[in-house]
Parts: sequence; C-alpha cells; structure tokens
Amino acid sequence: MALSEYVIPGMFIRDHIVTVPLDWSKPDGETIEVFAREVCDPTKRNATLPLLAFLQGGPGGKSPRPANGGPPWLAEALKSHRVILVDQRGTGRSSRIESATMARFGDDGAKAADYLACFRADSIVADCEHIRKTLFGGKKWETLGQSYGGFLTLTYLSKAPEGLSACYVTGGLAGIDATADDVYRCTYPRVAAKTARYYERYAADRAKVGKIADFIANNDVRLPDGDRLTVRRFQTVGIDFGMAPGFENIHWLVDEAFSSSAEDRLSDHFLASVMNLTSYDGNPLFAVLQESIYAQGQGATNWAAERIRAEFADFEGTKRPLQFTGEMMFSWMFDEIRSLKPFRAGARALAERQNHSQLYDTTRLASNEVPVAAAVYFDDMYVDAGLSLDTAKRTGNVEAWVTNEYEHDGVRQSSRVFRRLLDMVRDKGGPLS
Repeated sequence: MALSEYVIPGMFIRDHIVTVPLDWSKPDGETIEVFAREVCDPTKRNATLPLLAFLQGGPGGKSPRPANGGPPWLAEALKSHRVILVDQRGTGRSSRIESATMARFGDDGAKAADYLACFRADSIVADCEHIRKTLFGGKKWETLGQSYGGFLTLTYLSKAPEGLSACYVTGGLAGIDATADDVYRCTYPRVAAKTARYYERYAADRAKVGKIADFIANNDVRLPDGDRLTVRRFQTVGIDFGMAPGFENIHWLVDEAFSSSAEDRLSDHFLASVMNLTSYDGNPLFAVLQESIYAQGQGATNWAAERIRAEFADFEGTKRPLQFTGEMMFSWMFDEIRSLKPFRAGARALAERQNHSQLYDTTRLASNEVPVAAAVYFDDMYVDAGLSLDTAKRTGNVEAWVTNEYEHDGVRQSSRVFRRLLDMVRDKGGPLS
C-alpha cells in the first residue's frame, strides 16, 4: 500500500510497503515487510513513464535516500524514468535486521542461519517481482544494479527474466560459478596493488601507518564504544581503497592519527573515525552475508577470506609497510566488534552451512534475450574484472564496457556512466516491450 506522497526539491516521491513471506518456499508462514520508494520528476508525476528499479550494492545495503537532486545517476534517470528504490529485505525500512532481531535466537546458531539464509539474492528477486506485479500492474521494468546489485541482476535474469525489459550493471557482473575461495584468490592481489598505489601517492604514509600499527600493537587502545583496537581491525579501513576518494579518506585519517608531535597518544578524532569506519551498526548484514553471496549448491564457505589470507603472507599485521585489507570479513570480527557480537552464532553457522539455494541458472543466462549493458571497471578492487568478463561471454545479449576511468563507485561519481549504459541499450534496439 502507499504510505505517503510528498515533494522534495526536484522530486515527487511516493512511499510503498508490501508484505511478503520470510521464506518464499513457505508462502503461508512468517511474513516480513518490504519498503519501496517511487521517485519521479514532479512535473511528470501523472505521466506514463518507463520504470527503473534500482538494485543497491551490498549485501545489506538500503537504497539511497534522495536529496539535492542526486546521486548523479538518479538525476539522469529522472529525465526519462520513474525510479523505484527498494530497500532490500533486512535493510532500511524493510524489516531491518539488527542486534535485537538476533536476540530471538539466543545461542542457536542453526536457527539464526536458517533465518539469515532467507535474505539472499533469490529472495530479494522474489520481493522485487512481487512489487512489480502488485504495485505497478505487472509492467516490465528496467533495472540498474550497482555492485551487489549486479549479482542480483544475474539472479533476476536466472529466475524471472519475463519481468525485465533491460538491465544496466555497474561494477557487478559476478563470476557465475566462482566460489568464495576463487573470489578471494583474485581480490587479495588487487587489494595489495591498491595499497601499493596508495603508498606511491602518499610516500610518507608508509612510516606513519607503521607507527600507528606499532602503537596499537603495543598498547591497550580503546575505541569510543569500548572495543579494543587491534592491528587487524585497523587494516580493514583499506576497504575504502576501491572507491574514488578512498586514498584521500585514509590519508587524512592517518594525517591526524596522533594527538601531538610526541606521538604518545592516538587522537580522539582518529579513534572515533576508525570506530565509524569499522563498525556495522548501520549495515550488519554486509558483514554477516558477505561470503554467502558466493555460495551455491553444496559446500560451506568456511570463512574463505580468512583461510585464503594465509596464502598471502604480506598481509600479516607485523609486516611493514602494513598491508590493508579490502572487502573481506573474518571470524574474529564477530568476537571483537561490538555491533557484530549479537550475530556471532548465526554468522558461524552460516559459514559452516553446506546447502545453499542456486542463485544462477547458467543455461538460462546463456540464452538470455534481455538487453544488458555492463560497466566493468578494469581496476575494480571488489569485483574481479576477469571474472566479470567471463560472465559477460557466457551470458546472452550482454555488452560490456571495460574502463579504467572510474573506480567501483563510478555510477555515483558521474552521470556519464549511467548515460552511456542507456545509450548502449538504445543503440541495440532499446528495452524490450
């Protein structure tokens, strides 16, 4: 049902909420709510416009909250489309999962994992199809999938291509049969390359980062929320290196790390910033589900990032210059990070889970007829370009634009990215009717 309608500068907004099964295989069982925000140009609120559903990155990310005409892709899309911003189940206003949610399971990790497994890509696609059919009359829509949203796009093309008229993907063509082990063997070298580039740009930071790590290793350093800061937790701020402003963000963090020239105390600013960068109060599912997005069929992920890290000795916290890590989640995080401790039992059981739903149908993808335009970022730190291009070759009607002009967040940095993808589909005949 529609909750409300209102206008903000440059945008007419209508909010919706629908009730869906927690487990789509049990339609009469427990239910949850899924929220969707409809956005269009105020002057076109009553016009018949093509629909564009945005598939947010993550996992565990809510849709962007529109303001000031942006992000750039949204401003571009509103010139011609009615945009649907879905808060994926478990995020934002869609029965958000947080620490209180997990309290119902206590220490029963198996039940918690069963619950969390209902928040994977296949369930998200089923939610989107329900929204498309019930709120928008079953009209086909286009999708824009950023990062994990591209993974969702491939699941959508596998499960319900009849609902799609065209798909645009930015930095999100998953390796359709790559395991979590495969993914991390590709990404650790990419993270190392990004770290090397960071130190090339800010040569003095080699020594500064080393001093910070040494201080953390030799002192009981506490973050504002009481968590102890360890070197391995400090290394995780490198997750930002894959975004356009990432090097600068970390450089300025390091620049003000110590309170004085004596370097005998880390600054309050530094500690608060590290806490915010490495805590998950706003998106715990990002950490909890990170490895399960690669799981299909039989076999446990079994803390793949942690196991594969052992193959790359340079990432040890005692090595100098210190290597940062990227989009990797480790078992110790659920013991040491306050916001993740309530998810510990469920995360461990999920890592040990042997049976997973199949997310991609390789036969159906090979015969796909829905036009797909995909930006593949050659230097992408999170989604390996080699795996992406392999998927593009194995999926029908995909045109890939390979570029090193942008980092992983290119679509959030420039309207040109989305505009080019629109043009690529248009030049091949446009969306399906």
